[in-house]
Amino acid sequence: MKKAVEYIEKNRERFLEELFGLIRIPSVSADPVHKEDMLRATEYLRDNLLASGADQAEVIPTEGHPVVYAEKVTDPSLPTVLIYGHYDVQPAEPLELWDSPPFEPEVREGKIYARGADDDKGQMFMHVKAFEAMVHTDTLPCNVKFMIEGEEEIGSPSLKKFCSDHKEMLAADVILISDTTMLAPDIPSITVGLRGLAYMEVEVTGPNRDLHSGLYGGAVMNPANALAKMIAALTDEDHRITIPGFYDDVLEVSEEERAEMAKAPFDPEAFRRSIGIEREVGEKGFTTPERTGIRPSLDVNGIWGGYTGEGAKTVLPAKAYAKISMRLVPHQRSEKIAKLFAEYFPTLAPGGVTVKVEYLHGGEGYVSPITSVEYQAAAKAMEETFGKKPIPVRSGGSIPIVSVFEDVLGIKSILMGFGLDEDAIHSPNESYPLFNFYKGIETIPWFYHYYREMKK
Repeated sequence: MKKAVEYIEKNRERFLEELFGLIRIPSVSADPVHKEDMLRATEYLRDNLLASGADQAEVIPTEGHPVVYAEKVTDPSLPTVLIYGHYDVQPAEPLELWDSPPFEPEVREGKIYARGADDDKGQMFMHVKAFEAMVHTDTLPCNVKFMIEGEEEIGSPSLKKFCSDHKEMLAADVILISDTTMLAPDIPSITVGLRGLAYMEVEVTGPNRDLHSGLYGGAVMNPANALAKMIAALTDEDHRITIPGFYDDVLEVSEEERAEMAKAPFDPEAFRRSIGIEREVGEKGFTTPERTGIRPSLDVNGIWGGYTGEGAKTVLPAKAYAKISMRLVPHQRSEKIAKLFAEYFPTLAPGGVTVKVEYLHGGEGYVSPITSVEYQAAAKAMEETFGKKPIPVRSGGSIPIVSVFEDVLGIKSILMGFGLDEDAIHSPNESYPLFNFYKGIETIPWFYHYYREMKK
């Protein structure tokens, strides 16, 4: 392992510059204008994987954006690790809120600032460079495969079919993913649970055209007013979701497990200060970490209608819209929850409007046991480089494809992330600490080392 560590130290600056080359490609999967950029990102990764030591690497088309696949199989009798990551990123807008151009990476105060610095180019690229370090020092103890997709930020619509079509190619003992966070810079953690997702769009329609709010206001149901009241009715005074049947399948966490989770450090005052709020709100009877880790939630992600430009325009809009997401916990199924929402939401509408509900995408929750060899290998790896045992945590976020991996490929995933909450992923001024980037590259080879040792 010493050789790999020395190699990493010697090539630190080059690793960073190669990451910057990937970040500079605006691979925004949600915007068709970036289709060519998506292809450029796949070619960049393919070439880098080959240079890093892969025996083969290719760009494989899907019904959407391509997947980059690479492998190095040294001995079929050895354990095989499948690395999953994604090269697509969220849109950078609003651009005016960035302190530096989002696709021109810049290091300030020990952090990389750019779109994709953390999510997921920075974290995914750690695996490529850790792989390179092991190959070039002849210390690779396992077979390695890479599956790097370009649709994670839009729900991975093509990846389930890709996995089904390439099950033999993707055969592995474990899937290793870095697309999650640690509790703090000095408190390593491994994500053992993810929430699922059901993402909806609603449209409320009133009159057949926008109306003068003076001539018609008070006599015609305003779709924007109606939508606001309908959304408000989706939760009660205890912040419980009012959709009938919503909680029927929720996995209730035992008091013993809640007590274990409570051992993870959490500073409510620092939490509030970090996001500029005066107090936390959420489902009655649960702590803030529990509300984001083991309980479902419902949030408006966007709402619009009528005139939203500069100045005033006295209009009563013909239509109003909202995007609403529901984060789900294990045993809740996204399609069932979407159906319950679609049946219930129109019943909240007052007279004078019609309602359309569309299910955009979703995925299932995921739980990984901490007793598995895979988890233990990851825990020992992090303890080796951080000097302390990682804490198992359940994340409030979603990586819908993780449950698909288990269903389709029959492989468990280990979520060994190195990001931080303060990295502002999906927001302006996304960042990733240099310390975490290099610590990840240093830690990953230890996972391979311990995994091969434990799988004997």
